[in-house]
Amino acid sequence: MTVIDYFYSAHSAYAWLGARRLHEICAAHGARLNHKPIELSPVVEAAGGLPFAARTQGHVDYFFGREIERWSELRGVEIIRHRPTHHDAPLSLASGAIIAAGDRADALSYAVLQAHWRDDADISDPETLAPLIAGCGLDPAAILSAARSEDIQSIYRANTAEAIALPVFGSPTYLVAGDPFYGQDRLELVERALVTPFAPSCWRNPPVA
Repeated sequence: MTVIDYFYSAHSAYAWLGARRLHEICAAHGARLNHKPIELSPVVEAAGGLPFAARTQGHVDYFFGREIERWSELRGVEIIRHRPTHHDAPLSLASGAIIAAGDRADALSYAVLQAHWRDDADISDPETLAPLIAGCGLDPAAILSAARSEDIQSIYRANTAEAIALPVFGSPTYLVAGDPFYGQDRLELVERALVTPFAPSCWRNPPVA
């Protein structure tokens, strides 16, 4: 079974927009997701991206407005039409819960992204997460306790460090046999890679000054 390393933020609009299609692709081709929730801002900045607060209004309106609307329509995914109310809330608990969910991470990740982007829920709130966890057939108290633990939080930090080292440019990023595909708009390429791997890259660029 092919394993796809799945780097994403638990509040990523584009992870949500691609989530259903990603699961469909995995089911069709017998692939499994290795969920790697990350803290997104340091990953983006380490890869040379601007901090979110430093981006222009035009950039934000296009990539975090119009593009979201279009992909929502194309993918048939329900989404609110504004920046989520709790978008700046901490993600360590939700991310930890996804990690702690083990083989139910597919279901819990989907539920968390849906709650944030369809329902405008506060995914930093244990009272929001508890019914989502229960809906995946897991014990909310046990998962939330594990999510807060140093063991799980160290995995969250390690995921972020790994994303910086690769480097990952943003959320979501999918690795198929070590080959990275950035963005849910690359899912068709991910599917092709599962069926017929792309030839190894032989491209060389001069060093960036």
